Amino acid sequence: MTRLRFIVGGICLVGALGSGIGLARAAPAAEGAPAAEGSRPAESAVTKAHQQARRAFAARRWAEAEASFEAALAAPGAAWMPAVQRAEVLGHLGLCELEQGKHREAAEHLGQSLEQDAALNQALVRRFTRAFNRAVEHVGRIYVAASPPDAEILMDGEPIGTGATVHELFVAPGAYTLRARLSGYGEVSQRVEVAAGATVGAALQLARVADAPARAPEPGATRSAPVAPAAAAAAPVAAPGPWASWPGTLRIAGIAATTATVSMGAVFMLRASRLDGDHDERVDGLHRDPAWTSGACREAPQPSACPELQRMREQRDRSGALGTALVATGAVVGAVTAASFFINLSSLRSTPARTGFRVVPAMAAQQVGVVALGVW
Repeated sequence: MTRLRFIVGGICLVGALGSGIGLARAAPAAEGAPAAEGSRPAESAVTKAHQQARRAFAARRWAEAEASFEAALAAPGAAWMPAVQRAEVLGHLGLCELEQGKHREAAEHLGQSLEQDAALNQALVRRFTRAFNRAVEHVGRIYVAASPPDAEILMDGEPIGTGATVHELFVAPGAYTLRARLSGYGEVSQRVEVAAGATVGAALQLARVADAPARAPEPGATRSAPVAPAAAAAAPVAAPGPWASWPGTLRIAGIAATTATVSMGAVFMLRASRLDGDHDERVDGLHRDPAWTSGACREAPQPSACPELQRMREQRDRSGALGTALVATGAVVGAVTAASFFINLSSLRSTPARTGFRVVPAMAAQQVGVVALGVW
């Protein structure tokens, strides 16, 4: 009997210990369950909105899908959205807007998606690229920058950011007023007009406002005490010297010189090529004459065609040499000018260095070119 009681007591003790351990494990889980459910409410909101958007997109309910995609981007947890998910949401949002004829919004969101194309698979990249090209056919594109870089840029009175970078704007075809303003500088504005499918550029350069001159004392007013030499020396405010903006002037001159020399060199090289063709054609014609020999021009007297051939060779050689020299000079000037955009010249002038340069394509109905935007 004693042995039986000992066994029963041991079983009860083991059961009690097991129950205590189970309660100890269950208690933290129960206490932590609400926190676990509430620790990622934002992510749950993003996921829920994304799933609703995908279902509406598959059913071709474009307006509903657009609202759901926008809700996913505006959810509190959107800041922690993975890059691939954000790129997909932006791209599909642009597709929904394109189906509804909202070309400006579609171009903006598809462009933002394609900026993260490394996170997308190739099938989506191709699909979003085709949609983006369709959207930009119906809108205009404006590239705008301002100097100084911290100037505020506005379009038709609506702020679009500062001039620290080149801003890419998708707008409906029409005319727009771009303004830049900054404390201590005069406000500057520019009117631009853009057509559907065209690209224009605008660079807004602000000038510092000169300090107001001191008012002269009225006649008969009480004379003030003599000004101490130190105060008198500190009173005048020196205006920026003419060399304050010389790096920008030299860069513009470098671009102009590069364009001019390379263009002229190309013209001379084309002339040399044409003269070479005329010379070869003339020689071939003379070779068809039975009386002509390859050493005829070295004989005395020379045939009448020899001076003409000599003149053509000299003109060809001079044009070729001059064209090559001009192209090489233009290449050197262009390389130096391009390198200057990556060199900090602030230590060589009185105003702080202003960085930012971008060359963008510009297309209109009958023109194709590039727009160089920068702040220097």
